[in-house]
Amino acid sequence: MRNLNYQLKQLCRQNRDGSYSTQAKRAHHLMLIANQLHALGFHGMNASSLKQKHVEALIKQWLEQELSTGTIKNRMAVLRWWAQKVDKQNVVARSNDHYGISNRQFVTNASKAKTLNNSDLEKIPDPQIRMSLQLQQAFGLRREEAIKFQPGFADQGDHIRLKSSWTKGGRSRTIPVRTDAQRDLLDQIRKQVGSGSLIPADRSYVQQLRVYERLTANAGLSRMHGLRHDYAQRRYEELTGWLSPAAGGPTSKQLSPVQKECDYQVRCLISLELGHGREQVLSLYLGK
Repeated sequence: MRNLNYQLKQLCRQNRDGSYSTQAKRAHHLMLIANQLHALGFHGMNASSLKQKHVEALIKQWLEQELSTGTIKNRMAVLRWWAQKVDKQNVVARSNDHYGISNRQFVTNASKAKTLNNSDLEKIPDPQIRMSLQLQQAFGLRREEAIKFQPGFADQGDHIRLKSSWTKGGRSRTIPVRTDAQRDLLDQIRKQVGSGSLIPADRSYVQQLRVYERLTANAGLSRMHGLRHDYAQRRYEELTGWLSPAAGGPTSKQLSPVQKECDYQVRCLISLELGHGREQVLSLYLGK
């Protein structure tokens, strides 16, 4: 174990603030942050060597990875806890606005959907990365889920299942296979990797993530989280028969009582398929 990871673990053991759940989440975030700092080239750190440059490098990476505002704010809270425990409060600015971290926005009718065409995919030379992108588009998967995808486990014929270790918050879930295009993609992935993973045997997840980031950047592809928005909007139209507000369809105020009930039920279903626990979050994807 690297020195920084060990010292942060000790810091958590010595300072048991909050509930057991809060302590566990804090420890998890600190280990993640320590690993990210090492990957960013900050070697030989200890708990008391936290500096502004470390905070700024982490935030720059999180923003480039297009993490949700909520996720970044949670990590900022952990950074401030760390800084406070080693008497370096001034290392982290008091306001997230200082770093350009926006406020959460759950309601927007501006579409953030993105699509990929064949010319986009042809710019990605790595077949596994290309297939991960296709999974994001076809099934609305998060980037990590699409990178860690194992067809031998996931492909269940009429649906795919995702391991809890692949997903945000450790929530396993299933997503239906509804179209020939989805079926063809799963067959192509099986042909490519057999019962293995879309992460090559000689790479770790972090290494494959770096390849993903480099190749998508070189291809001019950014904000691939928008592929989930596109999936949600396509599913909404398929299930309701009309466009979502973000795609130019009627707003909630324009729906009849019967349509409003249908809208709610569909949002709940899509929320489960995307791996969200709350229907309200779908406003980010579909509008309101």
